[in-house]
Amino acid sequence: MQIGSLLTRGLRPLAVVLALTASGVASAQFPSKPVTIVVPAAPGGILDQMSRLIASELPKLIGQPVVVENKAGANQIIGVQFVARAEPDGHTLVMGSVGPNAAHYSLYPKLSYAPGDFAPVAHVVSMPNVLLVNPAVPAKTVPELVALAKDKPTSLTLGSSGTATSGHLAAEMLESRAGIDLLHVPYKGSTPAMTDLIGGQVQVMVDNLITALPQVKAGKVRALAVTSAQRVPDLPDVPTIAESGYPGFEVTVWVGLLAPAKTPAPVVATLHTEIAKVLAMPHVKKRIADIGGVTMPLSPAQFGDFIRGEIDKWSTVIRQANIKAE
Repeated sequence: MQIGSLLTRGLRPLAVVLALTASGVASAQFPSKPVTIVVPAAPGGILDQMSRLIASELPKLIGQPVVVENKAGANQIIGVQFVARAEPDGHTLVMGSVGPNAAHYSLYPKLSYAPGDFAPVAHVVSMPNVLLVNPAVPAKTVPELVALAKDKPTSLTLGSSGTATSGHLAAEMLESRAGIDLLHVPYKGSTPAMTDLIGGQVQVMVDNLITALPQVKAGKVRALAVTSAQRVPDLPDVPTIAESGYPGFEVTVWVGLLAPAKTPAPVVATLHTEIAKVLAMPHVKKRIADIGGVTMPLSPAQFGDFIRGEIDKWSTVIRQANIKAE
């Protein structure tokens, strides 16, 4: 027993050394091939645009190509699930967001992945959403839209980039606060939803500022309010929803990069460091600022804490608003 005990105690340090050595080798070899950023939504939206912005600069720092691959479908579940099951070597990442990486855990009782399936890498951007209507809708303010929805309960349809995306959740929060009910029509991404809003197939939408702003400035849609706590510089005359009669209302969309769980910590640290360098580049900072976005300097551990807070927050909203998967 004593000899066995001594052997066991002797093997434990050896196991630790071997594990650290393997981790060091993985880190030293990273990246050994192109890095893929999976976008679980259609091209054109915030996930896609931010992925391509990073992919345009990251190769210069890591010495390997960075490929953006759109895997839309099943309300972003397909792309996120793909990365959860990918080899945990740092070469496959997903651009996560509030829907599939926070709200979905309460929305889908049999989701094919869990929070523990991912290693947070880097927060990329947070930005407001904008409450929009087709120009044919007579409402020019939030109170007017609420009054119209109450007067004609079945006349307004709500387009979204998908169930439990930030835009859909923000709309549900407004509906709950205002006591109205809009007919929800989920799409496979922001771009097709915006196309139908412009065409009048849906009348209302809450969209990310990055994709909404060009259409607002072109007069193709009308902005009634922003979902942030303060007005945004690009739309100084557009009030917040809080200003429009709903104090405390605040919803911001966030996106960030995640790796599969069990990705070696040194690899995650390398990715985090290099992505942080990209986000600090003057032209990248300007691009993010121009769309009303901000980047939070969170470590991977802090980003994980942030995501856990979002999971708790949206669990409450989904339960109170009785939101169901569609």
